[in-house]
Amino acid sequence: MRRTLIAGLSIAALTACSSLGMERPNGPIAKALFGDLEPMTPDRALEDYYDTISDDELPRAPSGVPLPAENVSLTRILIGSCNDEEAESPVLAQIAKEDADLFLMIGDNVYGDRDGRAYMNNDPDLTELRAAFTELGESDEFQAVRARHPMMVAWDDHDYGANDSGRDFPFRRFAERVHEAFWGLDGEDVGNWDGTYYARTFGPDGQRVQIIMLDTRFFRSPLQRTDAWGEPGKERYVPAESDHQDMLGSQQWTWLSNQLRKPADLRLIVSSIQVLPTVHGYEAWSQLPAERQRLFDLINESEAKGVVFVSGDRHSSYLYKDDAVLEQPAYEITSSSLNLSFADETSELDTRQLGAGFAPVNYGEIAIDWDAGRVSLALKDQTGETVRNTEIAMAELTD
Repeated sequence: MRRTLIAGLSIAALTACSSLGMERPNGPIAKALFGDLEPMTPDRALEDYYDTISDDELPRAPSGVPLPAENVSLTRILIGSCNDEEAESPVLAQIAKEDADLFLMIGDNVYGDRDGRAYMNNDPDLTELRAAFTELGESDEFQAVRARHPMMVAWDDHDYGANDSGRDFPFRRFAERVHEAFWGLDGEDVGNWDGTYYARTFGPDGQRVQIIMLDTRFFRSPLQRTDAWGEPGKERYVPAESDHQDMLGSQQWTWLSNQLRKPADLRLIVSSIQVLPTVHGYEAWSQLPAERQRLFDLINESEAKGVVFVSGDRHSSYLYKDDAVLEQPAYEITSSSLNLSFADETSELDTRQLGAGFAPVNYGEIAIDWDAGRVSLALKDQTGETVRNTEIAMAELTD
């Protein structure tokens, strides 16, 4: 308690000084008093404080199934997002019964920001977030999934620690540490850089699947708030007008450029927020339009083939196709939510949308028939029944 209180006071003071443009004194007298130490920035104060928190104090998921070997061909990948760790999750139980090569849990895997303490900048320990991950790890349904399927993960705002936040979240570095510790990524390559992005490739030439997990939180610049709260198409945000837009940060953009130049027959680009649709005013790449175009331009310039976007976040599920943004048709599957549906149906209809959305709890499936040269994108209800589906000829994504 005392450690948290002292840290909270000192960090709050440093944050306030930073926002006012105040810096540590400099000059000959200051150097005589303080030496040549670096300025005590808020990030530096937080780093020093977090060094006092042992890894043993961080929650960790039960041991999972190892990822498939790099030479193993994938034929079935399951997808889910938006899971309330405090509620039962029959969809997770269903997923645990299924045969699949991989399960992608792609954001809002817990809701660790409900009471808003971290968001109000007074809980540097991220107490609620850590408790949420602990509760998820103790869930019978989640444990069954961990024992059944290899997993790759991405985070979104609620398992990042603050609703709709980006790089302005002051405790993001500790949130990253909590995330990577829980999912066992702290010992992987992703544990060696800022942000939670990483990629893995499976299968031989001709059946090679690359899965790119983006981080759309750690580096993201602020969004432009709406001038008509709740109005359809402008519910919370409107497309940013500023020239200073950033979704991925310079290092992640460079990394993504390198990844897109690697050989792959099917390339799943996983973004916690939607990429193709523009009809709504919630979080999406469309709220940073220059960055959205930068993504499309990068894919085209790198001559990356076989691209399918995978997203979550929306508490409804959708399938999309856009013939205009890439050299080949661009598809997207949005799977949300696992157990936190807000409605029985959705009337949202984007021009790129393939049929009606599906609002009840759901999960997604990507099925690959290498012999037939086809990919299926499907949305499934909590019993495993397919409710939406589209078939894609592999040649359509590569020629």
